[in-house]
Amino acid sequence: MNADRTRGVLLGLACGDALGRPVEFMSTREIADEHGRLDHMVGFGTWNQPAGTVTDDTEQALCIARSLAEHGEFRPGDVADRFVEWYDSGPFDIGRMTVRALSRLKHGTAWDEAGQHVWDNSPEGQNAGNGSVMRCAPLAIPYAADWDTLVDVSQQSSQITHADPRCTWGCAVLNLTIAGLLDDTNAPLADSLDYVAGGAPDELTEALAPVARSESLDSLETSGYVIHSLQTALHDALTATTLEDAIVTPVNRGGDTDTIGAIAGAVAGARFGASHLPERWVSNIGEASELEALAGQLMSSRT
Repeated sequence: MNADRTRGVLLGLACGDALGRPVEFMSTREIADEHGRLDHMVGFGTWNQPAGTVTDDTEQALCIARSLAEHGEFRPGDVADRFVEWYDSGPFDIGRMTVRALSRLKHGTAWDEAGQHVWDNSPEGQNAGNGSVMRCAPLAIPYAADWDTLVDVSQQSSQITHADPRCTWGCAVLNLTIAGLLDDTNAPLADSLDYVAGGAPDELTEALAPVARSESLDSLETSGYVIHSLQTALHDALTATTLEDAIVTPVNRGGDTDTIGAIAGAVAGARFGASHLPERWVSNIGEASELEALAGQLMSSRT
């Protein structure tokens, strides 16, 4: 496994998250008006610095990465405990489904029941957010060569807060794609979709199949719906010619910019490597040193 690409997964996630934070839920035009001339060829023109502050995307990914590094394996109960401890710290940002699940965990519900309860009691349209796909990328590093286990742990990591099959299988597809990139496969997304065929929801696989075929899409959505987030982030991360563009482009689109930026950053980081991230970005990420150290630990524990 390439160490530069491994570091790229975690650092890319954090840079995408930080870059998207200041413009979260703004439209493309609002971003242009507030931050300077919008140029789709070069990103934000004069504005392309991360705020230096990450959000719940990176903070929850750190919970997973720290647990993996400490135990040498994925322990969902331990990750759930870390999520609750983080929740109690009063984070800057946290999704509604995550709040509801972590509140149940805090009051004694088991890790594999809290997210299920929230999902069972959420109406369609409010039950398949992107709050688990944004954080799951650390799992792709130690389990990159063991796809059966990677699917299982990716789904379990989602079930803690997001039990909808579009979320659990979305985490699996995303992590299989990252694993393929880390192992330098030719068609990482297509391979991952083939691997989950027959298990993953049709809505998920049908939305991602055109991206895997490198087809031109009429529009890309930037809502917090898990399928929109994955389709847009994977499209931009896999078609960009540079790592910087792979992150700036989805953030440029507006909407749920920090999460879509984080997903795209993790994928593009695995594709290009951390050495291709602008130093002006990495130097502003307070967690950069820890993320690099964790990437090394997770790489050394690869199964």
